[in-house]
Amino acid sequence: METRSQLSGTQDGRHLAWRAAALIVLALGSACGGGADTDAADTAQAAADRALREQISAVMTAAMADHHLRALIVRVTVDGRDIATSALGESMAGVPATTEMHFRNGAVSFTYMGTLLAILAGRGSLDLDAPISTWLPELPHASEITVRMLANMTSGYADYVYEPQVLVGTDADPFRQWRNEELLSIGVSRPLMFTPGTNWGYSHTNYLILGQVVEHLTRRPLAMVMDDEVLRPMGLRNTASSTTAAIPPPVLHSYSSERRTFLQIPAGEPFVEDSTFWNPSWTTVSGAVQTTDITDLATTAEKVGSGALVTPALYAQQVGNRLVGLGERTAACPVCSPITADRGYGLGVLLLGKWIAQTKDFAGEGGAMAYLPERKVAIAVVTTLRPEAYDKGGAASNPSMPVMRRLGALLAPDQPMGPR
Repeated sequence: METRSQLSGTQDGRHLAWRAAALIVLALGSACGGGADTDAADTAQAAADRALREQISAVMTAAMADHHLRALIVRVTVDGRDIATSALGESMAGVPATTEMHFRNGAVSFTYMGTLLAILAGRGSLDLDAPISTWLPELPHASEITVRMLANMTSGYADYVYEPQVLVGTDADPFRQWRNEELLSIGVSRPLMFTPGTNWGYSHTNYLILGQVVEHLTRRPLAMVMDDEVLRPMGLRNTASSTTAAIPPPVLHSYSSERRTFLQIPAGEPFVEDSTFWNPSWTTVSGAVQTTDITDLATTAEKVGSGALVTPALYAQQVGNRLVGLGERTAACPVCSPITADRGYGLGVLLLGKWIAQTKDFAGEGGAMAYLPERKVAIAVVTTLRPEAYDKGGAASNPSMPVMRRLGALLAPDQPMGPR
């Protein structure tokens, strides 16, 4: 449960949320004025935006202390209008974090992939319910598993990320360049976690295969297809795929203690290492390993959440919570979980109540984005951690989601962002 001090620092959380909601209504409603009322409407909107920025700043300041953050970057827009774009903390010692800094976007590339699939399906170039044996007949269970099952995480393929080869391999050499073929081999060589279509289990193996399906279908490299069909049409200027661990400058640096146990660092001994350029090639298919900035992250939330690039029918399929009631944790699938009305999964997107979202967590750097269609509110958050954020074993949670939830409660107090 969030306390008053966690939400606002000094003000009553319920009063703050009510006041913020009123300010958003004023900000949106004032844009509808005209004629002699234009100047007054503009003045009212500016005042509402300014008050909302102050409250967002208060949430950010509280979050820095609550979550032991080294850096926090946030962007909030309403109907495409920049309400707040701000950075707190440091990238490196003595180097302030800025809103221009680049960082990895992790699973946001899954969201782009889901959008790409919806675009291709809307054109008639792809049948979401076609078996993947159409393109990859050599894969185990390829005739039983469809494109849609891969995209909505109901295929049953095991997640290679949790296999010893990857767990130990990434700890032993975080700079290693992994190949699609070796990751795919690890994922599909394991028994299915469940019969395809009968459960829900998050698996990176799914999107590794989807990337290869797209390349077979289009006969073009995935990065080029993503750029032409998704990134450029969204107007993203600072999002790009890379085949290396490079990040364009200026760079938001991250620090991690997650290798403490592997390296046998005693629990009481201070330990953190610069993880900025650890290689993310194991996280997804080549061509979908990407970097971005906070502006592009918020724009992505808005474009995906509003269905800007896809047909209405495919938008409904991409962001519709069609799996409610499916999913349960079993002995064969400890990573499986139930899909509910307030926590679901579409085609590459998290569905948190009425918010359309995505998160990422890699090497001490967290991120999250969300969009509320009925209010046209977009939120983007990225975080890095101080050493105090890690426990004695070197583990830490991703604070970007709770920070985003606080902002969501501020902007739309009557629309909770998923389960509490």
